[in-house]
Amino acid sequence: MDLVFSSTVELAAAIRDRKISAVEALDAHLAEIDRHNEAVNAVVTLDREGALERAKMADAAVARGDVLGPLHGVPFTLKDMHETAGMKTTVGFPPFAGYVAGQDSPVVVRLRAAGGVLLGKTNVATMLGDWQSDNPLFGRTSNPWDLSRTAGGSSGGAAAALCAGMTAFEVGTDMQDSIRLPAAFCGVYGLKPTEHRVSLAGAFPDPGGAARSVRLMSCLGPLARSAEDLALIYGIIAGPDGHDTDLAPVPVEDMPKLGLKTSRIAFAPSFPGLPVAGEISAAVENLARRLHQAGASVEEARLPKLDLHDDLAEGGTLIGMMLEAAQPEPPEHPTSVTRWFAALARRDRSILAWDRFFGSCDALLCPVAMTTAFPHCTPGTPIEVDGKEQSYWMLPAYGAVFNYSGHPALAMPCGQDSDGLPIGLQLVGQRWSESRLLGISKAMAPLTGGFIRPPGY
Repeated sequence: MDLVFSSTVELAAAIRDRKISAVEALDAHLAEIDRHNEAVNAVVTLDREGALERAKMADAAVARGDVLGPLHGVPFTLKDMHETAGMKTTVGFPPFAGYVAGQDSPVVVRLRAAGGVLLGKTNVATMLGDWQSDNPLFGRTSNPWDLSRTAGGSSGGAAAALCAGMTAFEVGTDMQDSIRLPAAFCGVYGLKPTEHRVSLAGAFPDPGGAARSVRLMSCLGPLARSAEDLALIYGIIAGPDGHDTDLAPVPVEDMPKLGLKTSRIAFAPSFPGLPVAGEISAAVENLARRLHQAGASVEEARLPKLDLHDDLAEGGTLIGMMLEAAQPEPPEHPTSVTRWFAALARRDRSILAWDRFFGSCDALLCPVAMTTAFPHCTPGTPIEVDGKEQSYWMLPAYGAVFNYSGHPALAMPCGQDSDGLPIGLQLVGQRWSESRLLGISKAMAPLTGGFIRPPGY
């Protein structure tokens, strides 16, 4: 059994069945970190002793005939923004370099209660504010497929660690494609759930106990190497938790077993006015064609009549308002309540337009980002797409559209481009339809090829 590239589902079953021990699984992942992390720089904090103690407890439970949960003994890492008792949470920001929370966030509590063995934290963009994972505390994370290129951000360390076999699964955050873009760049799966589906409590270091300001568009979600693993982790972390009062009491369903012949797929090789590499558009069209041949109901999407550039700008405005509220000193001219409600009303129109769109299909197949993994660069540097320079700030546009609307979206690997880099495609669905979206993604895996190990790992 390949311990570092087995799925979370397989690892947990093997530990429970005593085919391997939790300590063996942990040792294998630590060895992979020791082997590759110096070059990739994905894992920035390690708790070897604490993880070993928890792995031994998992093995002792098996010996007693006990099962700790669906993650029994599985080693995992977390993006360096979750508050964790006894482990630093820095978001790559020097003033938080020594911050250790007094308690675990609700998501961490659930993962530990399910039997998972937390072994460390993964790298991020400073304050989660960029699409490359680089910061003054830990430096930059590189893509295991090509070390000269970025792993993406802000969950870049998470995606790179998964891709390189350093962790079995991860949980990242996504306010502007921050789970899906690095998942696509590294060739793994990533799910942004419906807004208000997973608790945001403790999802950012808060040494002063300030009021939480980020309450819209940002989501927590899993990264993994298969749709089955996404579904497992999503089912553990989703739902009301008694801390985040914004969470909707919508039932969290198991991933259904779906056939392509019962799926209605709309596809869009590009969005109006948004740049995208030709090879990514071609991958969307090719998969749509193969889905049709496999019996799915497939048609080119008639997208809502929205000004997507305006939507993206309004999304940025809302983010700016939330960040303004988080400042220790109020600005000289704070945003008025009238302006805030006007921005929410503008957003409502977009949400309802996409709701109507998804009334006629189960999922939209489209790009995740305008390009595959690009060379490391200074933030703001124009990005070359098919020989033309495009704005750096358009990198997450295809994903950020659905942060603005709040709809669930996942990234899934679908082959490589001519440079041998992973191509990731996006599936988007109705609000609260994560389980069906995951089932469709699993049904597509024989056509997309799923996760592929990068050369040398």
